[in-house]
Amino acid sequence: MVKQYTLPNLPYNYNALEPVISAEIMEFHHKKHHNGYVTNLNKALLDYEKAEESGDLETMISLQSAIKFNGGGHINHSIFWTNLAPIGKGGGEFPKGEFADKLIAQYGSFDAFIQKFNSKAGPLQGSGWCWLGFCKSSERFHIVACNNQDPLKGSTPFIPLLGIDVWEHAYYLQYKNVRLDYLKAIWQIVNWANVADRFEKAKKVSCCSA
Repeated sequence: MVKQYTLPNLPYNYNALEPVISAEIMEFHHKKHHNGYVTNLNKALLDYEKAEESGDLETMISLQSAIKFNGGGHINHSIFWTNLAPIGKGGGEFPKGEFADKLIAQYGSFDAFIQKFNSKAGPLQGSGWCWLGFCKSSERFHIVACNNQDPLKGSTPFIPLLGIDVWEHAYYLQYKNVRLDYLKAIWQIVNWANVADRFEKAKKVSCCSA
């Protein structure tokens, strides 16, 4: 039996990220969008298993895009929720330690990193994500924009540390079409402790060769 995935619970209430992200957006984003990716992923996986058992190669090929899109949506959002935290409960509190030192050493300052990140995320055409990834082999961070729901790991050789959702459903109800306002505000609720923890785990994984 093929593995079936479940919608993860949020580590905070829907209204916990206000005023940066409204409870309405969070509930809609989690219950509708993320849950939709999980539901559609599970269906595609079951259909793929049936096609594989019957040797229906054409159907197997046709299902790969649905598995990539919905599977990526599930992976990306599962990281995104943990990358955020309420103000006063870790949100926006830049950590001390190796991760912070290394990030500042590479980008010059924390503000310079944010500016570079937003300059990559802001112009992304259509829908997608912007990521801070890490490669153990080069011991460097990489800021990467990914289209649609393409996951960073799998699309690139980098380990995802921090992902910012720049699909319109992540911000439009509150920020309308001004994506840059959303990108400026969201740093107030980034859970840097979670990002630093992901960095510590990424250091133990050989992810790329350059």
